[in-house]
Amino acid sequence: MLNVSSQYRMKTLYAFDFDGTITDRDTLIGFIASVFGTTRMLLGFAANLPWLLLMRLGLYDNGKTKQRVFSHFFSGMDLVTFNRHCKAYAEQNRHIIRPEMLRLLQTLDKEKTDMVVVSASITNWVAPFFHGLNIKVIGTEAETAGGSLTGRFATPNCYGSEKVTRLSAFFPERDTYNLVAYGDSRGDRELLEYADVSYFKGQPFAKNPHL
Repeated sequence: MLNVSSQYRMKTLYAFDFDGTITDRDTLIGFIASVFGTTRMLLGFAANLPWLLLMRLGLYDNGKTKQRVFSHFFSGMDLVTFNRHCKAYAEQNRHIIRPEMLRLLQTLDKEKTDMVVVSASITNWVAPFFHGLNIKVIGTEAETAGGSLTGRFATPNCYGSEKVTRLSAFFPERDTYNLVAYGDSRGDRELLEYADVSYFKGQPFAKNPHL
């Protein structure tokens, strides 16, 4: 454990979950609806309902379920079109960013504090939300081949312990910075436990084995 005087000389890194933490909602459903319309979105989720129910019961992997849903909608879409949809979704939905979180991000940006978003959502539609801010986005990466989406993920689903793994890859030498983390769900627990200071749904985080 570093002493207090050495901590003051260390830089601070702020790490944020995206869905439900920076935003006031999950963005997967909203993004799909923005691309395909509500009716096709509902039909697509209905087609994947068995997997979604098994996931909710803890009987099927979260990442595999999300990949099935993602593949159902986006497999074969060319990357240029997909990125255009991602940019449009962010531009049209900036209102879903919580005002208090936007103020914090803007303040940290002005102070030139290191910031990173660590999200299970696809990086392509998360990153455009932070245009104009100096903030790195680490998310689940979509696999492409020949300029089109395969429907598979190129990285593991950035959820749970994977958030710590991905963060550590970009920001190694953990003893050289203080980590402040924000989250709102079970998928953020490992990240919150990894941090020096952490907040769960805006309140100081207390380690909870049932989270």
